Amino acid sequence: MPPPRIALIHATPLAVAPIQSAFQRLWPQARRMNLLDDSLSADLAAAGRLTEAMVRRFEDLARYAQGTGCDAILFTCSAFGPAIEAAARATGLPTLKPNEAMFEQALARHQPGRTLQLGLVATFQASLPSMSAELERLARDRGVPVAIRPVFVPEAMDDLARGDAADHHRKIADAAHALRDCDAVMLAQFSMAAARTETQAHLACPVLSSPDCAVQALMQKMSDA
Repeated sequence: MPPPRIALIHATPLAVAPIQSAFQRLWPQARRMNLLDDSLSADLAAAGRLTEAMVRRFEDLARYAQGTGCDAILFTCSAFGPAIEAAARATGLPTLKPNEAMFEQALARHQPGRTLQLGLVATFQASLPSMSAELERLARDRGVPVAIRPVFVPEAMDDLARGDAADHHRKIADAAHALRDCDAVMLAQFSMAAARTETQAHLACPVLSSPDCAVQALMQKMSDA
């Protein structure tokens, strides 16, 4: 049996390299295809909310991936949780949200009798409300009391788009320092993954990034299917 064919669906080109790197390290056998609609993030920022038209676009992208023979879908765009859920229903394929696995790892750090303190650092501000809501739902479902501390890092995504990775990483690490008393700190965007090492150097608590967690979870999901 050939290895599974995985569709990677992106809303920004900045997410492509981090997830490709994670697959190369953790699951190189998987066959990958990439779909990019880099207008999605701009349209969400302009609208200020997820619209029905955007949800339909996600369903269309998922159906296209299914039509190419893909066995599973991984979305790398962190601000579109309800649209990804709709896309999963439209195809019935194993489908993973970008931060789902990272959230699970963070919630697993809960200790009985304590409220779990979680930091969430983002370079795309529009992702924070939907991601915080998704994390809160997961925590409620698991009976985990959680306090989420969101932090937006302005200009860092622009730095990365210009090729200035050093400033991107530094700004994220500096912003995350305010979360040093958290039980874990999560980097919201796939494009932030390369900043994890520098950010971790500033913090005693674990710093989690999405790509590695997502690939590991997708491998498990496919083996269970």
